Amino acid sequence: MTLRERKLQEKRGWAFSLGVAIVKPTLLATTTHEWLDTHKLPESGGYVVVLNHVSHLDPLTAAHLLYDHGRIPRYLAKSGLFKNRWLGGFLRSAGQIPVERMSKNAVGAFAAAVTAVREGKVVVVYPEGTLTRDRDLWPMAGKSGAARIALETGCPVIPVGQWGAHQILYPYAKKPDLFPRKRIRMRVGDPVELGDLSAQPLGPQVISQATDRIMAALTGLVEDLRGEKAPAVRYDMRQHGDPLTGNPRSTRRNKKDEA
Repeated sequence: MTLRERKLQEKRGWAFSLGVAIVKPTLLATTTHEWLDTHKLPESGGYVVVLNHVSHLDPLTAAHLLYDHGRIPRYLAKSGLFKNRWLGGFLRSAGQIPVERMSKNAVGAFAAAVTAVREGKVVVVYPEGTLTRDRDLWPMAGKSGAARIALETGCPVIPVGQWGAHQILYPYAKKPDLFPRKRIRMRVGDPVELGDLSAQPLGPQVISQATDRIMAALTGLVEDLRGEKAPAVRYDMRQHGDPLTGNPRSTRRNKKDEA
Protein backbone atom coordinates (compact mmCIF):
# COMPACT_ATOMS: atom_id res chain seq x y z
CA MET A 1 0.00 0.00 0.00
CA THR A 2 1.42 3.39 -0.95
CA LEU A 3 1.24 6.32 1.41
CA ARG A 4 -1.38 7.98 -0.76
CA GLU A 5 -3.65 4.99 -0.24
CA ARG A 6 -3.83 5.20 3.52
CA LYS A 7 -7.32 4.60 4.78
CA LEU A 8 -9.03 7.27 6.86
CA GLN A 9 -8.73 6.84 10.62
CA GLU A 10 -12.28 8.11 11.24
CA LYS A 11 -15.64 8.57 9.55
CA ARG A 12 -15.81 11.57 7.24
CA GLY A 13 -19.34 12.68 8.03
CA TRP A 14 -21.65 14.35 5.54
CA ALA A 15 -19.97 17.76 5.53
CA PHE A 16 -16.45 16.54 4.93
CA SER A 17 -17.71 14.04 2.33
CA LEU A 18 -19.41 16.88 0.47
CA GLY A 19 -16.28 19.02 0.71
CA VAL A 20 -14.12 16.23 -0.70
CA ALA A 21 -16.55 15.68 -3.58
CA ILE A 22 -16.30 19.35 -4.56
CA VAL A 23 -12.76 20.37 -3.64
CA LYS A 24 -10.64 17.39 -4.62
CA PRO A 25 -11.75 17.21 -8.29
CA THR A 26 -11.26 20.98 -8.53
CA LEU A 27 -7.72 20.73 -7.16
CA LEU A 28 -6.86 17.84 -9.47
CA ALA A 29 -8.12 19.87 -12.44
CA THR A 30 -6.21 23.03 -11.55
CA THR A 31 -3.04 21.83 -9.82
CA THR A 32 -0.33 19.22 -9.88
CA HIS A 33 1.50 18.37 -6.71
CA GLU A 34 4.86 17.24 -5.45
CA TRP A 35 4.66 15.89 -1.92
CA LEU A 36 8.00 15.16 -0.28
CA ASP A 37 8.83 13.03 2.80
CA THR A 38 5.19 12.26 3.50
CA HIS A 39 6.21 9.12 5.40
CA LYS A 40 6.87 11.52 8.28
CA LEU A 41 3.12 12.12 8.71
CA PRO A 42 1.99 9.90 11.63
CA GLU A 43 -0.59 7.34 10.59
CA SER A 44 -2.50 7.51 13.88
CA GLY A 45 -2.81 9.51 17.06
CA GLY A 46 -3.33 13.19 17.65
CA TYR A 47 -0.83 15.76 16.52
CA VAL A 48 -0.47 19.34 15.32
CA VAL A 49 0.48 20.22 11.75
CA VAL A 50 2.00 23.66 11.18
CA LEU A 51 2.27 25.30 7.76
CA ASN A 52 3.40 28.61 6.30
CA HIS A 53 0.56 30.70 4.88
CA VAL A 54 0.90 32.23 1.39
CA SER A 55 -2.65 32.08 0.00
CA HIS A 56 -6.27 31.87 1.11
CA LEU A 57 -6.34 28.64 -0.90
CA ASP A 58 -3.53 26.80 0.84
CA PRO A 59 -5.80 25.35 3.56
CA LEU A 60 -7.41 23.38 0.71
CA THR A 61 -4.09 22.13 -0.65
CA ALA A 62 -3.03 21.18 2.89
CA ALA A 63 -6.30 19.31 3.39
CA HIS A 64 -5.62 17.45 0.13
CA LEU A 65 -2.26 16.30 1.48
CA LEU A 66 -3.62 15.12 4.82
CA TYR A 67 -6.76 13.52 3.41
CA ASP A 68 -4.77 11.50 0.89
CA HIS A 69 -2.64 10.28 3.78
CA GLY A 70 -5.56 9.05 5.82
CA ARG A 71 -6.29 11.97 8.13
CA ILE A 72 -9.09 14.53 8.40
CA PRO A 73 -7.72 17.97 9.28
CA ARG A 74 -9.25 20.21 11.93
CA TYR A 75 -8.50 23.88 11.34
CA LEU A 76 -8.52 26.78 13.72
CA ALA A 77 -10.72 28.96 11.51
CA LYS A 78 -11.61 32.61 12.11
CA SER A 79 -14.95 32.93 13.84
CA GLY A 80 -16.42 35.23 11.18
CA LEU A 81 -16.78 32.24 8.87
CA PHE A 82 -19.14 30.63 11.36
CA LYS A 83 -21.53 33.57 11.57
CA ASN A 84 -23.31 32.60 8.39
CA ARG A 85 -25.93 30.06 9.37
CA TRP A 86 -25.29 27.61 6.53
CA LEU A 87 -21.53 27.96 6.26
CA GLY A 88 -21.17 27.83 10.04
CA GLY A 89 -23.24 24.67 10.23
CA PHE A 90 -21.19 23.11 7.47
CA LEU A 91 -17.87 23.96 9.14
CA ARG A 92 -18.98 22.68 12.53
CA SER A 93 -20.26 19.46 10.98
CA ALA A 94 -16.84 19.06 9.33
CA GLY A 95 -15.22 19.35 12.77
CA GLN A 96 -13.59 22.74 12.27
CA ILE A 97 -12.81 24.95 15.27
CA PRO A 98 -13.86 28.64 15.42
CA VAL A 99 -11.39 31.07 16.93
CA GLU A 100 -12.04 34.69 17.82
CA ARG A 101 -8.70 36.31 17.17
CA MET A 102 -7.54 39.06 19.56
CA SER A 103 -10.33 38.13 21.97
CA LYS A 104 -10.51 36.57 25.40
CA ASN A 105 -12.82 34.01 23.81
CA ALA A 106 -9.82 32.60 21.90
CA VAL A 107 -9.18 30.46 24.98
CA GLY A 108 -12.20 28.38 23.93
CA ALA A 109 -10.53 27.55 20.63
CA PHE A 110 -7.38 26.51 22.48
CA ALA A 111 -9.38 24.19 24.74
CA ALA A 112 -11.19 22.72 21.71
CA ALA A 113 -7.88 22.13 19.91
CA VAL A 114 -6.38 20.44 22.97
CA THR A 115 -9.43 18.21 23.27
CA ALA A 116 -9.26 17.29 19.58
CA VAL A 117 -5.59 16.32 19.82
CA ARG A 118 -6.22 14.24 22.94
CA GLU A 119 -9.01 12.46 21.06
CA GLY A 120 -6.48 11.45 18.39
CA LYS A 121 -7.33 14.05 15.77
CA VAL A 122 -5.08 16.19 13.59
CA VAL A 123 -5.22 19.93 14.23
CA VAL A 124 -3.81 22.28 11.58
CA VAL A 125 -2.33 25.57 12.77
CA TYR A 126 -0.91 28.43 10.73
CA PRO A 127 1.48 29.78 13.37
CA GLU A 128 1.89 33.14 11.61
CA GLY A 129 -1.76 33.77 12.44
CA THR A 130 -2.58 35.27 9.03
CA LEU A 131 -1.29 35.43 5.47
CA THR A 132 2.37 36.37 5.41
CA ARG A 133 3.05 40.08 5.09
CA ASP A 134 6.66 39.50 4.08
CA ARG A 135 6.95 41.01 0.60
CA ASP A 136 8.80 37.90 -0.64
CA LEU A 137 6.30 35.58 1.09
CA TRP A 138 8.72 34.14 3.64
CA PRO A 139 7.33 32.88 6.96
CA MET A 140 6.87 35.64 9.50
CA ALA A 141 7.40 35.68 13.26
CA GLY A 142 5.15 33.05 14.80
CA LYS A 143 2.37 33.17 17.36
CA SER A 144 2.21 30.82 20.32
CA GLY A 145 -0.90 28.72 19.61
CA ALA A 146 0.78 25.62 18.14
CA ALA A 147 3.46 25.64 20.83
CA ARG A 148 0.91 25.92 23.64
CA ILE A 149 -1.20 23.06 22.27
CA ALA A 150 1.89 20.85 21.95
CA LEU A 151 3.24 21.69 25.40
CA GLU A 152 -0.18 21.12 26.96
CA THR A 153 -0.73 17.73 25.31
CA GLY A 154 2.78 16.44 24.63
CA CYS A 155 1.72 15.71 21.05
CA PRO A 156 4.07 15.83 18.03
CA VAL A 157 4.31 19.04 16.02
CA ILE A 158 4.80 18.19 12.34
CA PRO A 159 6.04 21.10 10.18
CA VAL A 160 4.99 21.18 6.52
CA GLY A 161 6.59 23.76 4.25
CA GLN A 162 4.52 24.58 1.19
CA TRP A 163 5.00 26.67 -1.94
CA GLY A 164 2.90 27.27 -5.05
CA ALA A 165 -0.62 28.07 -3.86
CA HIS A 166 0.14 31.79 -4.19
CA GLN A 167 0.41 31.27 -7.96
CA ILE A 168 -3.28 30.41 -7.99
CA LEU A 169 -4.41 33.15 -5.62
CA TYR A 170 -1.84 35.70 -4.47
CA PRO A 171 -2.37 37.15 -0.98
CA TYR A 172 -5.43 39.42 -1.07
CA ALA A 173 -5.87 39.05 -4.83
CA LYS A 174 -9.51 39.18 -5.93
CA LYS A 175 -9.41 36.64 -8.77
CA PRO A 176 -7.69 33.24 -8.98
CA ASP A 177 -5.42 32.28 -11.85
CA LEU A 178 -6.50 28.69 -12.43
CA PHE A 179 -4.93 27.83 -15.77
CA PRO A 180 -2.47 26.58 -16.73
CA ARG A 181 -2.36 24.17 -13.81
CA LYS A 182 -0.10 25.28 -10.97
CA ARG A 183 2.37 23.02 -9.18
CA ILE A 184 1.96 22.73 -5.41
CA ARG A 185 5.08 21.58 -3.58
CA MET A 186 5.02 20.42 0.04
CA ARG A 187 7.76 18.97 2.21
CA VAL A 188 7.00 17.26 5.52
CA GLY A 189 9.62 17.73 8.23
CA ASP A 190 10.63 15.77 11.29
CA PRO A 191 8.66 16.38 14.48
CA VAL A 192 9.87 19.53 16.20
CA GLU A 193 11.88 18.60 19.28
CA LEU A 194 10.05 19.99 22.30
CA GLY A 195 10.60 17.22 24.85
CA ASP A 196 13.07 19.19 26.94
CA LEU A 197 10.69 22.15 27.08
CA SER A 198 7.71 19.98 28.02
CA ALA A 199 9.62 18.92 31.12
CA GLN A 200 9.92 22.53 32.31
CA PRO A 201 7.26 24.65 34.04
CA LEU A 202 5.06 26.25 31.41
CA GLY A 203 5.72 29.96 31.12
CA PRO A 204 6.29 32.73 28.57
CA GLN A 205 9.97 31.89 28.05
CA VAL A 206 9.31 28.20 27.42
CA ILE A 207 6.43 29.00 25.05
CA SER A 208 8.61 31.52 23.19
CA GLN A 209 11.42 28.96 22.78
CA ALA A 210 8.96 26.36 21.48
CA THR A 211 7.47 28.86 19.02
CA ASP A 212 10.94 29.81 17.77
CA ARG A 213 11.82 26.16 17.17
CA ILE A 214 8.59 25.59 15.27
CA MET A 215 9.15 28.62 13.04
CA ALA A 216 12.81 27.70 12.43
CA ALA A 217 11.82 24.19 11.32
CA LEU A 218 9.06 25.54 9.09
CA THR A 219 11.30 28.20 7.53
CA GLY A 220 13.98 25.62 6.81
CA LEU A 221 11.50 23.50 4.86
CA VAL A 222 10.39 26.51 2.80
CA GLU A 223 14.04 27.32 2.07
CA ASP A 224 14.50 23.77 0.76
CA LEU A 225 11.47 24.07 -1.50
CA ARG A 226 12.45 27.48 -2.86
CA GLY A 227 16.19 26.82 -3.08
CA GLU A 228 16.78 30.18 -1.42
CA LYS A 229 17.80 31.54 1.95
CA ALA A 230 15.19 33.24 4.12
CA PRO A 231 15.92 36.61 5.74
CA ALA A 232 17.98 36.35 8.92
CA VAL A 233 15.20 38.12 10.85
CA ARG A 234 11.61 37.05 10.26
CA TYR A 235 9.08 39.77 9.45
CA ASP A 236 7.15 40.89 12.53
CA MET A 237 3.82 42.62 11.91
CA ARG A 238 3.80 44.40 15.26
CA GLN A 239 7.19 45.97 14.67
CA HIS A 240 6.04 47.22 11.26
CA GLY A 241 2.71 48.54 12.52
CA ASP A 242 0.67 46.24 10.32
CA PRO A 243 -2.98 45.51 11.18
CA LEU A 244 -3.27 42.03 12.63
CA THR A 245 -6.19 41.13 10.34
CA GLY A 246 -7.38 42.13 6.89
CA ASN A 247 -5.54 43.41 3.84
CA PRO A 248 -2.56 45.49 5.01
CA ARG A 249 -2.29 47.24 1.65
CA SER A 250 -5.82 48.64 2.01
CA THR A 251 -5.05 49.93 5.48
CA ARG A 252 -1.84 51.58 4.37
CA ARG A 253 -3.63 53.16 1.41
CA ASN A 254 -6.38 54.54 3.67
CA LYS A 255 -3.80 56.05 6.04
CA LYS A 256 -2.04 57.68 3.10
CA ASP A 257 -5.32 59.16 1.81
CA GLU A 258 -6.16 60.53 5.27
CA ALA A 259 -2.74 62.16 5.49
